[in-house]
Amino acid sequence: MQPVEQRDEVEMLSMMLLIRRFEERASQQYQAQKIGGFCHLYIGQEAVVTGAVAAIRDDDYIITAYRDHAHALARGTTADACMAELFGKVTGCSRGLGGSMHFFDKKHHMYGGHAIVAAHVPLGVGLAFAIKYRGEDRVTLCFFGDGAINQGSFHEALNLAALYKLPIVFICENNLFAMGTSVKRSTSLRQIVDRAEGYDIPGEIVDGMNFREVRDKVAEVVDSIRKESHPAFLEMRTYRYRGHSMSDPASYRTKQELEKYRLDDPITRLRAQLTREGKLTNEQFDLLDKQAKETVLASVKFAEKSPQPPLDTLYDYTYANGAAADSATVNSDDSQRDEATAGPQGQ
Repeated sequence: MQPVEQRDEVEMLSMMLLIRRFEERASQQYQAQKIGGFCHLYIGQEAVVTGAVAAIRDDDYIITAYRDHAHALARGTTADACMAELFGKVTGCSRGLGGSMHFFDKKHHMYGGHAIVAAHVPLGVGLAFAIKYRGEDRVTLCFFGDGAINQGSFHEALNLAALYKLPIVFICENNLFAMGTSVKRSTSLRQIVDRAEGYDIPGEIVDGMNFREVRDKVAEVVDSIRKESHPAFLEMRTYRYRGHSMSDPASYRTKQELEKYRLDDPITRLRAQLTREGKLTNEQFDLLDKQAKETVLASVKFAEKSPQPPLDTLYDYTYANGAAADSATVNSDDSQRDEATAGPQGQ
């Protein structure tokens, strides 16, 4: 991608549309039982990851939690590879072995979706430590939800990042609900960004429904980090239009609340800004939307035609090479030795 100041906002709007249409199609395929397991959609939060990625370079690192489809797409993973992963096919970005919550793309420096809440935050700190240890001019963006801030691993990670002054931006995608629990009921803090103050990490609140505000604030923070390594914390106030996952009817919130946030749709907002400024016409927008839909539909066909992973790859990337066989041999030897030495009392 181009440097931040040269990136075309129409192109970024196109990416937001691709994410939206991809998630909508994923929802349909899940309901058609072509996608199994858990599936967490990003609909409504598109401005956060698109704005953040628009503010960094291709060689910077990102890591996130289980709502990760958008992060892979925004980083450059193809819709084909993403949809194939949802289908559990060998052509997926994690070779069909990860599924919805474990997208991974080393080529584009997207180091995972991670399913355990807040468990990836220390890994993000590890990425930032590697940058500083190697003397690289890079930055790590670590995304997580509001539910992660109450986990112990989150606090351990912030503490180390502050101690070592690591080049990392902690990005809390505060969509107001940790699964079905309102943030008002899950944390005693008035605002999440206060979590960073105790570790002397500078933090700010950002309108996560506003692409430009997200991009500009992340760019500002990243520029500061490149000049002098330090951690930063951004609380992105956003909202998801669907439930926590495909199995969640979201009955814990009112229709009035949902409609209120739908009126502030991040795609609609950026479209309106570009239209007012003469950078986008309705015809151009319709064409971008059509292209996004076609790309996603083609990704479904690609996934359907792709092969399943061979059974002999079942344990690949789970154990080190040969570790499973070595373990079986050791256990067998131990069992035989125990039987030989047990004697009458052991029996």
